[in-house]
Amino acid sequence: MTEDEMRKRLAALKVEHRDLDIAIEALVSAGGPDQLQVARLKKRKLRLRDQISHIEDHLTPDIIA
Repeated sequence: MTEDEMRKRLAALKVEHRDLDIAIEALVSAGGPDQLQVARLKKRKLRLRDQISHIEDHLTPDIIA
């Protein structure tokens, strides 16, 4: 995967992460009994955050002080 492709993937992951955050807030504020759905969305959001961190770490070079 090239650096440009990684940056595009990173942007898409961030958008999906933000969308999941909005969906979770909507489900919680609706007060529905579907806690399983909320838990699944939160797990998905955590996986996205891990993927985002991994790509950001790969794009940012290590700087030795």
